[in-house]
Order: sequence, then structure tokens, then C-alpha cells
Amino acid sequence: MRVVVIGAGLGGLGVALRLQGAGHEVTVVDRRERPGGRAYQLLDRGFTWDMGPSLLTMPWVLEETFAAGGLDLHREVTMRQLEPLYRIRWAEDDRHLDFGSDRERLREEIARFSSADAARLDDFLAAVQPIYEEGILAAGRQPFLLARDFVGLLPTMLRLGAALPLHRFVARYFQHPRVREAFSFHSLFIGGDPFRVPAIYAALVYLQIVDGGWYAEGGTYSIVEAMARPLDVRCGAVVERIERSGDRRGGGGEVRAVILADGERIPADVVVSNADVLSTHELLGRRAPVRSLTPTMSCYLLFLGTDRTFPELRHHTLMLGRDYRETIAEVTRGRAVPRRLSTYVHTPSRTEPAMAPPAGDSIYVLLPVPNLRAPIDWGTEAGPLRDRLVSDYERSYGLEGLADSIVAEHEMTPEDFRSELGAVDGNAFAVEPTLHQSAYFRQPNRDRSVEGLYYVGGGTHPGAGVPGVLLGAEVTADLIERDRARAPLAA
Repeated sequence: MRVVVIGAGLGGLGVALRLQGAGHEVTVVDRRERPGGRAYQLLDRGFTWDMGPSLLTMPWVLEETFAAGGLDLHREVTMRQLEPLYRIRWAEDDRHLDFGSDRERLREEIARFSSADAARLDDFLAAVQPIYEEGILAAGRQPFLLARDFVGLLPTMLRLGAALPLHRFVARYFQHPRVREAFSFHSLFIGGDPFRVPAIYAALVYLQIVDGGWYAEGGTYSIVEAMARPLDVRCGAVVERIERSGDRRGGGGEVRAVILADGERIPADVVVSNADVLSTHELLGRRAPVRSLTPTMSCYLLFLGTDRTFPELRHHTLMLGRDYRETIAEVTRGRAVPRRLSTYVHTPSRTEPAMAPPAGDSIYVLLPVPNLRAPIDWGTEAGPLRDRLVSDYERSYGLEGLADSIVAEHEMTPEDFRSELGAVDGNAFAVEPTLHQSAYFRQPNRDRSVEGLYYVGGGTHPGAGVPGVLLGAEVTADLIERDRARAPLAA
């Protein structure tokens, strides 16, 4: 069976590994110069930055993905567990919370804010465990192709409280506002507002405690490189359209080939799209998607190389500004650059000094911002925003001398997400993970009208994040194998 995968992101590479491991002829095409998609890498003057996902959880998902392609993850990549996983800091507050997988240490961290909340940690984890098992381990590995599949899951989710807004669920167990923030922000890592997404995403906390948080030496891009090595990955290959039988402007038909912008035709029995699901309809000649889905917010990314280290920064640090709820609303539904700044900072040189020159730090800053549906002129706003961020770090978090220490610098705005990644409206995490855009209501892993067309990536089921897209790759590969067993395709 001939398979063409459009897009060499982690989801596309994951499904390609699985299908090649099953004996199929697989070609991966990608518009960029190197594989990786949103999990890209930036190198400059001895500094190395991951440009996308940098926090690794559920390592067994990586192990299974590699094994399906005939690889041993731990022979290919050196993995290190981080303990604690990250530090949460609040603006103009001397206190911080170190979040890790050691429950007793985590309880002690919570107790610094509230002894009553510390006493409820086990109750919270006991409530989240079945949500993780039913909503992530079970539902996350099954396709939701029919409405009845989703309806069948709902009673369980309602019984477990998983359909409640995430922040409200967390507030059932913790009272201190800092603790509530520490246990509810995780959905932001996949583009979800914790005040609006379902509490199934509380499982993101549980899986960090059960499986820990990990770092791959060389950064997440070392995983991309290891996955791409045994595959036929053709970079700089821009896809113009998916050729199919039947009416090109309507539904139906079956895939025949992928046509590149230079006119090359790559025959295919199966096409898997790892492109933005919000725009894949354009490759089919459709004017609009079958169902309109709302994209997530975007991000402003700042990559700094400094000639000194900043020990105040851990490997992963969250800098939460004042007015947490208002800031999230501004980011997810606002029309302007947020007034308050809450950021995620990745400093891999804290764990692996080789990620920066001697005595320096490589610092990756992620600031959630509205996507391009907001009327923000990034040509004029990016510069002042950068200066605000650096100044805020010096003033509110004690990173004195940061501005003067910068010797290498790059940035990425929502405009770059659109132009470099083909992300609709410059979204950073594909489709917003609200209840009405989850499972059956998300982009299905198999197209509902075009035979031989499948999807993988953050915009399809089960969702964004490294474990999410790799679980999705498993779902998609299994669907292809099942469909082929029912009606074998020509070799």
C-alpha cells in the first residue's frame, strides 16, 4: 500500500513510523526545509532552542511509537526525568511552587500556601485518576467516528465531573487562589482556557505525577530527528492538492495522488494529512470545511541567548502575572495584546549546558496572545511587547541585567505561525479544546466523505500536545489497517 503523509510534524512522523513498520510504502512531504512542523529547532551562535513543545510527559507513548517503527527510544534518544518538573512564580510575590511527581514534596509545596489544600491533594488525585483512565487512556485511543460513540462516553464523564469547567472542578478541592492556578493552567499548554474547557484536562496534572516530566538531550528536536531518520521525508515539497476521483468541488471519491506545487504527482492509495485541519479542505478543492471549527489562541515567542546564566530560571518556569482570569480572557477572546503578562519560560541549558555557549543561557519565552482574528498589527506591536517582557522579567521576577546580557535574539509572532506553518489565523495549538470541539465534534481521524483520506495532528482526535498527537497517530494508523483489512487496496 502506498501512503503519502502531508506534514512532518510529530503526528505525521508518528503515523508514518507505524505504517512503515506495518510494511507499507510511506512517503512524507513537508513544505519546510527540515522536518518537525511546530516542533522545530533554532540554532544561532552556539545557542539551541526548541521552537515548539519542550515539556515531555507520558514517555511510554514515545516508547510505543518508536517500537511500532522498529526503533528503541532509549537507544535513539537520551531521556532525563526532571524533578521538580517546573517552578511556578507569581509577579511581585516572593513565594513560588515547585511542581513535580513526588507527592510528598508536592504536598509540602502546597502547604506553603494552604495546609487545608495540602490535605486535599490525595482527594483531588483520586478524583482525577478515573478521568485519566477513562478519558485519556481509553477514549484517547479510540476513534470517535459516530455520534453514538461520544454519547456513550458522556454518562461516564458526567458522573466523574469531567464535563465541568476545569477551573471549577479544581476549585472543588482547593481554596487558595495560587493553588487553584497551579492545578488548572495546564490546558493552556494545548490552547485551552481553563475557565471554559472541560475538566477532562485535569488529567494533564495526573499524568505528570504518574509518569513524571522528561527532557530529551538536545531538546525535543532530537526526537524529531530520530523519528525522521528511517523514513523517506521530502522537505521543501509544497502540496498543491490531493487528487481524487469524483467531483473535485464536492464530497466523495477516493484519493489517487498528492500533487506538488512543482507539478510532481506522487501516487497514493492512502493520504494522511498532518497539515492544519482548518485548511485541509483547500487541498480537496472545497471552498469551506465540512464543519466550522474555532482555532486556538496564538503565541508570541521570544528566543534569547545570554552571555550569563540566570539561576532564578529553572528548566521550566511559569511566570504568572496579576489578574490571571482577566489575562486568559484577553488572550483567548480579546482583541488586543494582553495588558498583563503571563509566560512560560524554557531554559534547557539549566539541565544541559551544551544548549548554550559556556557561561550562557538559552531562553525560550512563550506568551499566549490572541490569534489573527484580532486586529493587531504585529509589525508595530512586536517590538514594544518584547521590551515589556524583558522589563517585566527584570522588575517582577528578579532577572536583573537580562536586557544587557542578550547576545542572540529571535522572535516569532502569529504572522509567522500563519506563513511558516500554514496555521489558520496564526493559531498556535490547532483547534480549541472545548467540549463541543472534542471527540466526535473534533476533526475525525478518517475523512467522512473521501475514501483513503485520514488526519493526524493537534487538530484531530484526541488533541494537541506531544502525547496527544502521538496517540492520535496510533488511532489513525489502526483505522487505516482496519479499513484495509475490510477492503484491501491495490498495492
